[in-house]
Amino acid sequence: MRVVMAEDNALLREGLVLLLTSAGHEVVSVVATGPEILPALLEHRPDVAVLDVRMPPGFRDEGLRAALEAREKIPGLPVLVLSQYVEESYAAELLGGGASGVGYLLKDRVGRVDEFLDALERVAGGGTALDPEVVTELMTRRRDSPLDLLTAREREVLGLMAEGRDNATIATTLVITERSVSKHIGNVFLKLGLPPSDSGHRRVLAVLAYLNNANA
Repeated sequence: MRVVMAEDNALLREGLVLLLTSAGHEVVSVVATGPEILPALLEHRPDVAVLDVRMPPGFRDEGLRAALEAREKIPGLPVLVLSQYVEESYAAELLGGGASGVGYLLKDRVGRVDEFLDALERVAGGGTALDPEVVTELMTRRRDSPLDLLTAREREVLGLMAEGRDNATIATTLVITERSVSKHIGNVFLKLGLPPSDSGHRRVLAVLAYLNNANA
């Protein structure tokens, strides 16, 4: 894959470049400030962009703003955003509008190389990748919601769905059959009042939209 990267921390930036090239990907551009991001994306039109949320000069949300603007100019551009902390509002904004090919991970996840590369490939392929800690925050921010109707197992399945995992991966993770996973997913959609949805990112985004609305 051809990757454009935006990261101001030199050590992490070089580590990511080494990680990606070692995995067989081509890093076509690396930038260290917010204003450089959009021009690099428009010039190279990569298969996926890996962007830090907070970039110079303001260290607020320059990376996120650039990602959203780039996706307006390059519809469907896959973007994986990295953040130091759990900030659900960033995830909600990035995932808003039913877009595919988006991910939001904490930087700590990069150290788990297999997980990071899997998330990157999933996003590049049009899927979603949401950090488990963000999912946990979304699911626990508010009491007295329909989430309380879910069993412990259904909440586990919902969490893995929101991370972007497919049925086979959920089954393996929870050590249950895919048939059981399908049954639990059906119960989740029924209890949350969501219509049945196709497998893949649309199902994940439907769940995320519910979680964000329910916990706002």
